[in-house]
Amino acid sequence: MKLNAQISRIDAATNNVNDANSFAQTQDGYVQQVNTALSRMSELSVLSQDVTKTTSDRQLYQQEFHALGSYINNVSTKDFNGVSLFNGATLNVTTDSEANTFAMSGLDLGSATYTTATGDDITTISGAQTALTDVKAAITQLASDRANIGSNEESLSYYGAQLSSLKNNLSAANSQITDVDVAQESTNYAKQNILVQTGTAMLAQANSLPQSVLKLLG
Repeated sequence: MKLNAQISRIDAATNNVNDANSFAQTQDGYVQQVNTALSRMSELSVLSQDVTKTTSDRQLYQQEFHALGSYINNVSTKDFNGVSLFNGATLNVTTDSEANTFAMSGLDLGSATYTTATGDDITTISGAQTALTDVKAAITQLASDRANIGSNEESLSYYGAQLSSLKNNLSAANSQITDVDVAQESTNYAKQNILVQTGTAMLAQANSLPQSVLKLLG
């Protein structure tokens, strides 16, 4: 009974780990898009520093820069089943049948490093220079954050494999306790079947003897 209960808890922990891994993979998917947006924003910051560009040209660059910044700010509000993906909170994921946990580090897209970059204005050369510095800092931070996501995914994969191995071993142990030894029981069945058939034959022979005596007397 205790083994069955532990196996059930392992199934629950495996479900928790799988959900956490899906959470991390969703984060990574968004972060890839944010990286693309930041890369384009850095490009726009350099383009806006072109001395041959007019104020009207820079305003057009600013429109795209602002749209990309708004996209990043919007991503920072996304959630996974009601749990924020990017508020920076550390999530403690249950990793075994005894409810021990793994601290999955969070990612904060609402931090000043990101919001400063997304709020910059590149309609002037000086503004574009400032924006480039801020966007480069955001890209550096994003690289670090994405590395943390990758670390979380790898750790969760190891925990998942560990749970799978433990469940298999416990199931085998439980099987030895509760399951029938097919080979042994087949042998016992054959033995008992022979004894039953032999007994039946003896009874049949015993029942036929009175009939034989009556025929002789007749």
